[in-house]
Amino acid sequence: MPIYTAALLALTTTIGQNPPQITLGPDDKAAFANAPAGFDLSRDVPKGTVETVEYESKSVGTRRKLVVYTPPGYEPGTRYQVLYLLHGIGGTEREWMDSGAVNVILDNLYADKKLAPMLVVMPNGRAQTNDRAEGNVFASAPAFGEFDKDLLGSIIPFIEGKYTVYADREHRALAGLSMGGGQTLNFGLGNLDTFAWIGAFSSAPNTFAPAKLVPDPEKAKKLRLLFVSCGDQDGLMRISQGVHGYLKEKGVPHVWHVDSGGHTWPVWKNDLYHFSQMIFGKR
Repeated sequence: MPIYTAALLALTTTIGQNPPQITLGPDDKAAFANAPAGFDLSRDVPKGTVETVEYESKSVGTRRKLVVYTPPGYEPGTRYQVLYLLHGIGGTEREWMDSGAVNVILDNLYADKKLAPMLVVMPNGRAQTNDRAEGNVFASAPAFGEFDKDLLGSIIPFIEGKYTVYADREHRALAGLSMGGGQTLNFGLGNLDTFAWIGAFSSAPNTFAPAKLVPDPEKAKKLRLLFVSCGDQDGLMRISQGVHGYLKEKGVPHVWHVDSGGHTWPVWKNDLYHFSQMIFGKR
């Protein structure tokens, strides 16, 4: 069975009435305290800018949308680092903005001087002509498996042509939630010369088997950060547990964070809060 078809079936089961039983081991604990109260609420601080832009997708063969967050005080002549942030199977390029308060979380962290200056690029991971989250969203699972062609072949070159950003692996990060978490592991670990910072939040069953993700553990050790997380009540816990266990066995440095919660936004917001502070070095 193709992996993205299997992902469709497993996600349907997990989100349904009978999610698999969760068994936690001694490693399955929080690496960080919860983000402070109000971290995702708007404050009277300088705001970043959010814009929706269109680019030509060579692999899909159409114009597609993505959302770009530029930090407070953004200066077009200054080079910035880039975090590519991916959504889940039911979302679009707007999901992290509309449900994840990404701009609010980052605005607050910048005000507290806890972030390195970066752009956040939020593309649509559904690499097909109709990329809207409508009808049976699970039917679009195979299109998520084709997204690497769009990300590497069109999105990154577009961003590096439109914005003044660094164009090397040390200044690129990739992260995502659920289906986007699986994409992050598949495409990030499969392209170690493109990304140096990887964050997978509650990865879905589209995630490749650990041995396929990391066929050469020595090469994976070149990553600056490999962040793997999941909620302790998430029916997809076994996916992240399996990745962590394999990385630990092979001696690949990584952060394993088990949050408190299910397959929900409070967990992913908390993940973003911590992950964003760990990449690129602080301001």
